[in-house]
Amino acid sequence: MSLAERAAFALLPFSGLGLLVFLLLSRELPFALALPWVPSLDLTLGFRIDGLSALMLLLITGVGSAVFVYAGGYLAGHRHQRRVLALLSAFMLAMIGAVTADQLVLVFVFWELTSLLSYLLVGFDHESAASRGAAKQAMLVTGAGGLALLAGLILLGQAAETSSLSGLVARGAELADDTRARIGVVLVMLGCFTKSAQFPFHFWLPGAMSAPTPVSAYLHSATMVKLGVYLLARLDPAFGEWPFWRMALTGVGTLTSAWAMILVLGERDLKRILAWSTVSALGAMVMLVGLRGEGSATAVGAFMLAHALYKAPLFFVAGNVDHGTGTRDISRLGGLRRAMPFTATAAVLAAVGMAGLPLSFGYVAKAVVLNAKREEEILAIVSYGSLFVGAVSVAVAAVASIRLFFRSAPEGGTVDAHEGGISLVLPPILVATIGIVFGVRPWLIEGLLGQVARSLTPGPGGPVVDLELELGQVFYSVAGTIAAGAVVFFVWEPLHRVVERGGALLRPYGAQAFYERALGDLVKSAAWLTRRVQHGRGSLYAAVLVFAIVLALGLAFAPGASSLAWPAPTSVELPVLAALTTISAGALLACVLETRLVLLLASGLVGYGSALLFLFTGAPDLAFTQFAVETAFVIVVATVLIELERRRRARSLLEPRVRPFAALVSLGFGGLLGALLLAVSALPFDDTLSRFYAAHSLPDAHGRNVVNVVIVDFRGLDTLGESAVVVFSFLAALPLVAALKKRRKEATP
Repeated sequence: MSLAERAAFALLPFSGLGLLVFLLLSRELPFALALPWVPSLDLTLGFRIDGLSALMLLLITGVGSAVFVYAGGYLAGHRHQRRVLALLSAFMLAMIGAVTADQLVLVFVFWELTSLLSYLLVGFDHESAASRGAAKQAMLVTGAGGLALLAGLILLGQAAETSSLSGLVARGAELADDTRARIGVVLVMLGCFTKSAQFPFHFWLPGAMSAPTPVSAYLHSATMVKLGVYLLARLDPAFGEWPFWRMALTGVGTLTSAWAMILVLGERDLKRILAWSTVSALGAMVMLVGLRGEGSATAVGAFMLAHALYKAPLFFVAGNVDHGTGTRDISRLGGLRRAMPFTATAAVLAAVGMAGLPLSFGYVAKAVVLNAKREEEILAIVSYGSLFVGAVSVAVAAVASIRLFFRSAPEGGTVDAHEGGISLVLPPILVATIGIVFGVRPWLIEGLLGQVARSLTPGPGGPVVDLELELGQVFYSVAGTIAAGAVVFFVWEPLHRVVERGGALLRPYGAQAFYERALGDLVKSAAWLTRRVQHGRGSLYAAVLVFAIVLALGLAFAPGASSLAWPAPTSVELPVLAALTTISAGALLACVLETRLVLLLASGLVGYGSALLFLFTGAPDLAFTQFAVETAFVIVVATVLIELERRRRARSLLEPRVRPFAALVSLGFGGLLGALLLAVSALPFDDTLSRFYAAHSLPDAHGRNVVNVVIVDFRGLDTLGESAVVVFSFLAALPLVAALKKRRKEATP
């Protein structure tokens, strides 16, 4: 792939970033765009950009620009580089749509597009079983959550009587007593939890690290995994005062954050370490969304930005280490600063932000988060969990920087390393440096964070964001976290052995094991069900189908049956009675006869009786058609049966004589059909259409036979289609007939 093609792909996110900056500088937020879509359903192509959307767009296009440049160097010479860049471009557009869509259907469409494209990107190395398994796992988990999200959005839209996301947020406070809204909120939560890898759906994200590093840096640090957090934050002004909402987000977020940091200690692969720390950060974001107070909205925005500014560069660093040494196993790496000085610089800059050291935007974000927690007066267990998470975050930052680049390589470790080209070292340094610049000059981002806070705060106005930091409590809290993190870093190996042994004991009971067992049980249950449902017995297929129809129609018909004005019995003319007697006789004989040919002739009485009924009730043309069809059917089937009997190839068309289920289905279907006919006859007859055809048949279609005119003229397209089906069926049968003739000639001596 040429340099010009790589530059063309990179131009897309750069252009998006430039356009976004221009819009933010030239227009006031929020602004919206609505285009007609399905007016009859009150659906529009609605898009809306406010502070939260603008922040996500900055991450999508800003980090995306770095990712595209990095991917050009990381995958240089790869035969599928163009495909990866094309998929990344499509994914970027889907993410832009997801965070700007203001129409509930559009939100779901773009949401699922990100899942589908993530599946293709994670499974990029489709020849690897591990990549295919990771992609399938991510797709199944997030796809199941997407179905829950769809159901939840539908219920919430119905409850709020709106199809727009902004309309739903505006009316959310009125839905507290609506059962549909309560169920919808739970379903939307499930969708968001799967997307953002919250407990117990957290296991899919580290597995997705089989994707190429540019994909991990883009999807699993800056964009897609934050989509669930984004939607929860978007809906927080509507449902934030619900106790269930607050407890669920705070509880699940805290549990996810703490548990993921425990699992970090059991890993050796650098990308999986970063992935588990990302899961922990996502849990912290969900917890912050659940907090009340003006500071929580600012904390959500600040933490989302800070996380992208240090985690994406660290993923780039992991890719460079793998690219330059051939391994990501931290137990084999060390002393890389001399061979990889630029990557080491990027690692240090990003680690400063992750550890929350002063002069980094990570420090600013920690200060804002601490302020939000202080406003909420959160539970002690949440505070202790946050301290533990912060300490392990510092240790992870130290592992990704100090251990890999400044500690000596362990005995037998990798010492052969080389630095990548400019496209591999410039993106991580640039993104990490922006994190430092925002830390030194936080006022540069203050306005945008203020817009984020206002978009997440119900009511007019919003909190005033002031990123002027005082030393005091924030500094001492950060210092305590850094000290605790230093302890974790120095005892990393003993902690790793303890967690590894504990993980081996708990692994059979974990979420990953449950997923694997559920997948295996699904295959077994599908096989069991298939053997019992797809048994090859046509009569039973028909019985089950008719039973389902009877059950569905019966349930629908039963509630209104008692209110119908059933017709009173009337005298029946002798010819009609004869026709009904013929139909009944044929049906009864079909139930008791065993000889196939006689059974066919008896069942033909039903058709001929129906023809008589049509004739005696004033429909001679329909009666003639019924006579012709029934005669042709009996002759053809009788011929086939005689031929099969002669060759002794026929299998019995009858099941054992005692068939309670078949009898029940037959009686139920007949009774229901009779009841429906009586119900229809009880309804007032509207002859408007009949009078129209009678009045227009002769003057418009020049025909006196109204039935023929309806078939040929008024419904001519239907007749043409039916005739075409017959002709196509005949043409399709010609090769079969020719083959049968050829086989017969070959078989004749």
